[in-house]
Amino acid sequence: MRAIHISSHDGPAALEVVDIPEPEAQDGQVLIDVHASGVTFPEVLQTRGKYQISPPLPFVPGSEIAGVVRSAPEGSGFAAGDRVCAFPGLGGFAGVVATDPSQVFPLPDSLTFVQGASVPMNVLTVHFALAHRGQLKAGETVLVHGAGGGIGIAATQFATALGARVIAVASTEDKRALALRAGASDAIAPEGFKDAAKELTGGKGVDIVVDPVGGDRFTDSIRALGQEGRILVIGFTAGEIPTVKVNRLLLGNKSAVGVGWGEYWMSNPGYLQKQWADVQPLLAAGKLDPLVGAELPLEKATEALELMDGRGAVGKIVLTHGR
Repeated sequence: MRAIHISSHDGPAALEVVDIPEPEAQDGQVLIDVHASGVTFPEVLQTRGKYQISPPLPFVPGSEIAGVVRSAPEGSGFAAGDRVCAFPGLGGFAGVVATDPSQVFPLPDSLTFVQGASVPMNVLTVHFALAHRGQLKAGETVLVHGAGGGIGIAATQFATALGARVIAVASTEDKRALALRAGASDAIAPEGFKDAAKELTGGKGVDIVVDPVGGDRFTDSIRALGQEGRILVIGFTAGEIPTVKVNRLLLGNKSAVGVGWGEYWMSNPGYLQKQWADVQPLLAAGKLDPLVGAELPLEKATEALELMDGRGAVGKIVLTHGR
């Protein structure tokens, strides 16, 4: 089968298109013919050996897919021919994937395979961040950094679906326009976002900051919080891991909340399926609508990761398999 290998830690340009044997389903696994593979920032980090999950070289990256079940064990809830998306964790940049049924989800008929491949990591991470760790309530205000990317779009849509107001922060006019399309009430530039957020909330500040970016905006994000506000630490696409002076948390009774979705679901069996039960109705109703910005064939995985690495992505990037 056609697949993508990370065979060195020399960045996205070193990705290789290879032909390798198809995986065989081990006991209890679901075998899926892949139609589309989602591209996420961890894959960029993996090409440089800088992600916490870094298997021995060479390996097939790719953490989210959508496709059709080829075979499934009895009692798994799946059968040959089912349309699904999945979070295999690795191996998704390939024509066939074998994974545990707990990481496979029925794809609503309203979603294409390309849309389905945009869902697992972003939507389930955001669900964990906002509903579980952030305890978001209807009527609260959420500031979303990186609002033109996959996590940002999912956070904007999910917060809006729960009845929150969203202030989107994005670096270009195109990304801000996309954030407004996703449901944000306001879209602002990163420069001066703290003061803009204070003004938009009448001086009160926001209740939650969704931060997949990190870097030098972290301190101003804490300052943008109102009383008992929470900043959700999701990732560091800016490259720099920020530090926080804890006196800034003391003032205003604010909280910095870690969002380690992967660590949580791996130690809590069944949690992914509980999440899917919450988000599937929102997907089916169109309240969570993956906004795909770029579709590229699998063979152009390098181009896809370079687009993400250069912050050029407007919406989700997806690799297609030509099925």
